[in-house]
Amino acid sequence: MNETIFRILAATILFSGIGISSYFRRKADKDSGEKISRNVDGSAMINVIKFGGLILWLSPLVYLINPPWMAWSKVGLPEWLRWLGVGVGILCVFLIYWLFRSIGSSITPTSATRKEHKLVTNGIYRYVRHPLYTIGSSFIISFGLMADNWFIAVLGILAFIAMAIRTPKEEANLIEKFGDEYHEYMKRTGRFLPKAGSR
Repeated sequence: MNETIFRILAATILFSGIGISSYFRRKADKDSGEKISRNVDGSAMINVIKFGGLILWLSPLVYLINPPWMAWSKVGLPEWLRWLGVGVGILCVFLIYWLFRSIGSSITPTSATRKEHKLVTNGIYRYVRHPLYTIGSSFIISFGLMADNWFIAVLGILAFIAMAIRTPKEEANLIEKFGDEYHEYMKRTGRFLPKAGSR
């Protein structure tokens, strides 16, 4: 019975996060009138995102459809830890909404910027330069806790590492576009977490 409850909660949280992300990404493409090419990140990173992303999203779906199919990576976590995953997952959904509301049409699927890209420094971006990577990986890890599944949790960690590797290139593009304005922004914000003493 408890497994069914965790599956329902995990499904609700997962599809809420995906729904918010999909809505705002489509809206950004429509509002900007610009479709960003994925080729700017290079073939190696494209392949990591393609194949890694496929595994990343298929694994939770496999668990939701039939948990025994993912039994090989079941941990046996205490129930309180799975409920902690539920709490973190719900928090992540609200943070996902906040970050997409903050960045608006400047969101892109790659390290490239849009032609009419604006430097966003409001909302969650007032504190963190790349909150999507931290929140997104935490979202997947929370699903791994809810599902009692180490493999899904590890995918969240690997996703963060992949995005962290791409971040310097992304920041180089932003420095090229915004110059000193972005340098000043970097001084007062953290890359993935708020900088101590930031306001």
